[in-house]
Amino acid sequence: MNHSDSLNPRATRDHGGGLAAAMERYGGIRGDWLDLSTGINPHAYPIGELSGADLTALPDHDAFQAISGAARAFWNVPDQAAILPAPGASALIARIPAMADPGRVRITTPTYNEHAAAFVAHGWNVQEAGPAEARVLVHPNNPDGRLWTASDADAALTVIDESFCDVTPDKTLIQLAERPGVIVLKSFGKFWGLAGLRLGFAIGQPSVIDWLNDLTGPWAVSGPALRIGERALRDLSWAEETRARLSQDADRLDAMLAAHGAQVVGGTSLFRLYRVDRAFAWQDRLAQAHIWSRIFPYSDTYLRLGLPPSDSWDRLEAAL
Repeated sequence: MNHSDSLNPRATRDHGGGLAAAMERYGGIRGDWLDLSTGINPHAYPIGELSGADLTALPDHDAFQAISGAARAFWNVPDQAAILPAPGASALIARIPAMADPGRVRITTPTYNEHAAAFVAHGWNVQEAGPAEARVLVHPNNPDGRLWTASDADAALTVIDESFCDVTPDKTLIQLAERPGVIVLKSFGKFWGLAGLRLGFAIGQPSVIDWLNDLTGPWAVSGPALRIGERALRDLSWAEETRARLSQDADRLDAMLAAHGAQVVGGTSLFRLYRVDRAFAWQDRLAQAHIWSRIFPYSDTYLRLGLPPSDSWDRLEAAL
């Protein structure tokens, strides 16, 4: 396996999804496909009803305050840290490198490649190890589920991407958000299964959050996203039940894949990473049954699968 390509955003700026390309190669229409290439909860939060004003009026200050309050309570955000709702974590990832003069950023691979791409776009030099002015910790890491510690947040600018941490809330590093130079990112789309809503959060010192707020501009988050996000963040019973369900389904997926010769490498309860003999051959075999999976340009043996919805387990088993 060669991880060096993962530092080259031109080589590896790819993601899960991409069903259009899969359909072009393997046929079918979108409704025919089971997309397991992402780490999105297949049982999304029930959005409930929206008012007409949620769609027709500009989001007001109270709506932003309400969702920020819900986020503070849900994630136990330190009192000295501020919260910025944004149109997805990716929008924040793209802007954060502009916070400091370009220098060296340490990003341990393999990991989510948008961070490296964003820093390179702003003139930074990306490196695997050694001293650096900035550091990125994807916690837990995508795709292997690696967890970091507080001692790893050792750069003047440290980004802690907790997009998948809601399945393991006891492992959060949110307590570091009040440290100078630390930004904790949260994603709404993964755990709550509403990626299309485009909602994310940056959490850090008020001066840092004010700066990011200036970059995102007013009304960056839609009224429906604010309403649904607040509702979901306050629904603690749904979160607890979902964590239990995801854990059970992850164990079930591991057992199914192991029975077909795959070795569990890691992941989270939203996605699982396996080592297989030939990753492309596995992806091709599943795609023949219109099941899309995730493989990586830096590995011939890594296969990542998200969890199937409850009515699709037999379909996956048959394809395997």
